[in-house]
Amino acid sequence: MLFSIISSVLLIISIAFLFGLTSERITDDMMAVLKPNDTLKNKTKNLREKKKKHSLYRALVRLRTALSVTGKSRQFIIVFCASIGFFVAGVLISILLNNIYLMPALSVAFALLPFFYTTNTFSYYENYIKEELETTLSIITTSYVRSDDILTAVKENLQYIHPPLNDAFRSFLGEATIVSSNTKQALNNLKDKVDDEIFVEWCETLIQCQDDRTLKDTLQSIVVKLTDVRLINSELKTMLSSARSEYWVMVALVVGNIPLLYLLNKEWYQTLMYTTHGKIVLGICGLVILVTALFMMKFTKPINYKR
Repeated sequence: MLFSIISSVLLIISIAFLFGLTSERITDDMMAVLKPNDTLKNKTKNLREKKKKHSLYRALVRLRTALSVTGKSRQFIIVFCASIGFFVAGVLISILLNNIYLMPALSVAFALLPFFYTTNTFSYYENYIKEELETTLSIITTSYVRSDDILTAVKENLQYIHPPLNDAFRSFLGEATIVSSNTKQALNNLKDKVDDEIFVEWCETLIQCQDDRTLKDTLQSIVVKLTDVRLINSELKTMLSSARSEYWVMVALVVGNIPLLYLLNKEWYQTLMYTTHGKIVLGICGLVILVTALFMMKFTKPINYKR
């Protein structure tokens, strides 16, 4: 069996060299496959119902943007290709263990490992965006309340806005002054360039302010929400870290019972590892650990404002 696995790996490598498959090409092709291709009807329905679909593709795009902004754009290609390699490794390990029931959980878990490795960079990027949003929206709102002109407010503070928000507001200015004089449409396009509910609410309020100037006094209360979210996340940080640590300790205890079982009772160990019922139990345990780990990471991440 080991010879067959080695032969399969060498065959895959040979095919990659034969077709000239580079890491960049593999990444681009996989992103093209995952890219949504909704019809106009589906797009209209999603906008009307305010649904955000294709979460996997959007998460990958956010990760690529985060790595690019932090000067690690090459790392996205490495992570993506490493994920494919780890997925194959999970399949091969399951074959070596002669347990096909463990294959789904092990292959998916291995494929996610490179992305988990980059979560620190992604968390840093999200915190950076939140801080920049808080500062940027505050200074622009103050200037807008004084001048009653959003274009003037953005121009006055553009030099103080850091990337990637600088690119978004520079594009807004270009669209509103050079391409078209329709400020509402430019603001509507601006809100789609930053994936943040508070920013979207701020842009929508600005659009309303173009018809009713008295609404500009509500902008500052929207910006304050960013400060409130930051303070709440600071208070919850220790609590969430403790919950994650406790979870991984429990996972270690579950997995650690397998070698411990070998030391305590070899007959039970052989039943678990080499019988069909034991392999099914291992497969179920693997799936439970994988699913609960994903839920744990979902529920212990920093909170976001939702309207």
